[in-house]
Amino acid sequence: MRHHEPPTTPGPIAPHIPADLYRQLDGRPVVIIQPPAPAPTRSVGKWAVPLALVLAGTAGVIGLVAAAVAVFDYAARTAAFIGSTTGPLGLGLSLKLFGSKNK
Repeated sequence: MRHHEPPTTPGPIAPHIPADLYRQLDGRPVVIIQPPAPAPTRSVGKWAVPLALVLAGTAGVIGLVAAAVAVFDYAARTAAFIGSTTGPLGLGLSLKLFGSKNK
C-alpha cells in the first residue's frame, strides 16, 4: 500500500502529531502554529478575455459607423457634383422629360 503525505494545510483540523513525538512531550503543552492559507490570485484570463471581446466589439461598431458616414459623404458629394455639372440645362431637360403629359 502506498504511503501518502498529509496535506500541508488540512483545514480546520489540527495537523497530525506523530506518536513518538507525542511520547517525547511527556504531558507538556503543545502549541501548533498553522500559517494562514495563501490569498487566491486572479488569473489574467479572467479579465483579459472579456476585455478583448469588448474591445473587438467596440472596434467593429466604430468601423460600421465610419463606413456609413463615408457612404453618406460619398453620396452627398456625388449628388452635388451631378447637380453642379448639369446646371440650368439639366433642370430644363428634366422638366421637359418628366413634365405632365396632359396638355
